Order: sequence, then C-alpha cells, then structure tokens
Amino acid sequence: MTRSLSRPVALTIAGTDPGGGAGIQADIKTFAALGVWGYSVATEVIAQNNSAVFRVEPIAHLMVRAQIEAIAAERVPDAAKTGALSNAKIVRVVADAVEAGAVPAPVVDPVMISSSGARLIDIAGERAIRSRLLPLARVLTPNIPEAETLAGIEIKDFAAMREAASRFIKMGAHAVVIKGGHLDASEPAIDLFHDGMKFVTLRSERARVRNVHGTGCAFSAAIAAYLARGASLEDAVRGAKRFVSAAIRASFRIGRSGRVLDHFAK
Repeated sequence: MTRSLSRPVALTIAGTDPGGGAGIQADIKTFAALGVWGYSVATEVIAQNNSAVFRVEPIAHLMVRAQIEAIAAERVPDAAKTGALSNAKIVRVVADAVEAGAVPAPVVDPVMISSSGARLIDIAGERAIRSRLLPLARVLTPNIPEAETLAGIEIKDFAAMREAASRFIKMGAHAVVIKGGHLDASEPAIDLFHDGMKFVTLRSERARVRNVHGTGCAFSAAIAAYLARGASLEDAVRGAKRFVSAAIRASFRIGRSGRVLDHFAK
C-alpha cells in the first residue's frame, strides 16, 4: 500500500553548483531541511566549487521554459524563488511564467556576481530583472552591491538602505529585504525588511566565521519554503534569518575549499 501525502512544494529557478554549497543544490537542501518538497529549474550550468567559479554556460531559454511547463503541468508550486538567471531571455521566460500563473510571485534573489567575483548574469539581464521581474516579486532580497546596482544609489549606511528599499517598492516590488552584511563588519548584522507600509530591522550578532559560501541562496530559499508552508511574508523572512544564522554557526570546511553552511543545523 502506497501513501499519498500532501506536501508543500517550493520551486527554485537558478544555476547549478556541483560543490553543493549554493545554487539549486543548496536550495533543495534548504527546502528539505524545512520540510518542503523541492522542484527545480536550471538556468545555467556553473563549474564552481565552494571558493571559485571556473566556467558558466547558460541553458537555452526554450529549455528553461520547457522545464517550467513540465513542472506546472504536474503541479503549480506553492512558492518559488529565483537565483542566477544568466541573461535577458531567461528573465523574460520566468516573468512570462509568473504572469501566466505557472509560477507564483517569486522570492527574487537578484544574483549578479558570485562571491568569488564571476559574473552570473549579463547587463541586459540586469535590466530585464529591473523592468520585468522586480515588479512581479513577492519579495526582493538583494545584498548591498546588488541593491546599489538595481536602485542606482550608493549604500554606505542604514539611511541609504531605507532609501533603496523605498525605491524598490516604487519600482513595483511587493516587498524587499536588503541584506546588510556588507556594511560595517564591527557592527551587528542588520537586514532591512520593507513592505511599503513599515520598515522592520532584523538584527543578529555576526558569526565569528567569515566567507561562508551560499548564504544568500539559503536565505531566499528559506523564505520560499516558509511561504510554501503558509507563513506570512514577515514571519517567513524572520524564519529565514534564524535558519541562515544557525546554518552559519554550524558551518564547516569541506575539502580544500571555503566554508559551507550546515543546512540541517538545529
């Protein structure tokens, strides 16, 4: 006798990471850790490990569309997130799918440059995120450099973070979380959540470990997982912050590369 259980489903649309620390592989680990079934759509194949990117190959946009259509034909996921999208054609495919109802309004992690400095989306793709995907975002989750690029302002302090968050709401995003990890390293890590009505600061003590691979991927994936489970957006963001903080504290070194998150830390 087989069991038939209803499970929340979250979708990740992102690039690969054969090292397992970021990208689709890390997103699926995050979904599993939070009790959510993971769907995935690959946008680019990235030859990387936990410290460097060696080569990036975009997947044809028609293949990205086919992956989304195959998943939607089975079940429209309860929540979704995007990561590295490679180019404008792929961004438009994702935006079209959201507008058609095949993908729910996503958590948009606007991945542009890897932590090792490799470009993961072209300039036309950046513009397409701003014009097509940002207005469809359930929540946008940029780090400081990404927020500077998308908002067009320099962010050196908390006041500038608030200004950027307000600009993203005016640009159409339903909500935004600007991750403040790139600000003063001597201060607590402060993220800023804004939903167009209120600003919420999310504080945590900085972990003593540095250069942990895949934190942004895990954060956006955790938000999507909590949303798939039925949490409110603010609660999902708070839950994701706790999840990533615990994963960083339990991070470890694997092989010759940098530190990776323990996605199953308690």
